[in-house]
Amino acid sequence: MLDILYNRRSTRKFSDKKVDEEAIHQLLKAALLSPSSKNSQPWEFIVVDEPELLSQLSVSKPHGACLLKHAPLAIVVTGDKTKSDVWIEDCSIASIILQLAAEALGLGSCWVQIHRRYYNDDQTANEFISELLHIPDHLEVLSVVGVGYKAADRPALTDKEIDWQKVVRNCYDTANNEK
Repeated sequence: MLDILYNRRSTRKFSDKKVDEEAIHQLLKAALLSPSSKNSQPWEFIVVDEPELLSQLSVSKPHGACLLKHAPLAIVVTGDKTKSDVWIEDCSIASIILQLAAEALGLGSCWVQIHRRYYNDDQTANEFISELLHIPDHLEVLSVVGVGYKAADRPALTDKEIDWQKVVRNCYDTANNEK
């Protein structure tokens, strides 16, 4: 697991190679096995591999979605807000599990945040994608994960990038306002 975490980097440039059906199945299986509060499993996933739809998804918000235009695959992560009051957290877990599974399968991925983002001044990114993909009203788009074979490898993270200052044992020292 640590090797996957060191090596997983956001991939925004993909090769033209299509992701095969077995890999897609493995990605979805991993996401569907994700933990959720009270095992509510509030997620639903939309697999998008049609180039025209990927191109349209790439403009779902002004910044950060353009990588989808050249991705061979996108998985839209939606949550059923009627099933759980913590659907955002549950779908976030499923999104990262999907990304870790992609790395384990030799694929690259990048999370595109949709929830609470805007397509334009009048429409949210969620509304834009929901119209585009005919998503039912009870589902809300949390993220879109672009997936594909990496066009270039990025160096793995090292122990130097681990910020141990972010860790406190037991409690903060309130007397000195320090950890």
